[in-house]
Amino acid sequence: MRRTTRLLTGTALAVTAAGLATAPAYGGGGGTLELSPATVAPGAEVTVRTAACDGTGVATGDASAVGSGVFPLAPGSHKKDATGRFKVPASAQPGTYEIVAKCSRGGDRVTGDLVVTLTSTSAPAQQHVYPRGSVKTGVGGALGTDPTQTAAGVAALAVAAAGGTWLLHRRARGDGI
Repeated sequence: MRRTTRLLTGTALAVTAAGLATAPAYGGGGGTLELSPATVAPGAEVTVRTAACDGTGVATGDASAVGSGVFPLAPGSHKKDATGRFKVPASAQPGTYEIVAKCSRGGDRVTGDLVVTLTSTSAPAQQHVYPRGSVKTGVGGALGTDPTQTAAGVAALAVAAAGGTWLLHRRARGDGI
């Protein structure tokens, strides 16, 4: 029993030590990287902002994952925030990309996700386009546009309806056909 307890305790300590050894090496200042807009179409410009840079407001951004490369972040309207911009290339494929910013002082690293779609969510709603015209089925119409043929067809239907009614009436009286 003691041997099993030692084995389990040793395994738990080894797993804990391995977890600490693989912990991130960057500071855990607890900042986030805000992307505006967070969902874009290729060719759009994205504004990046973070307050994780210890009040200096200076950082270096990396948007290489989406193909934009490195961009600077400088103090923005709020002196403690680092703000920067980059443009998503027109050749960017749809997907989710990690954007990274590394603070110049302290080396804190913050990340944010950028979603690239084929359509922009910030574009105004498009008008609906409704189809017009006839459907080309290859069957053709039963009636033409000639009024004489139309009148003849209506007359034939009227005669058939009258004849059918007369036959049903005779049969109901018991006269036979």
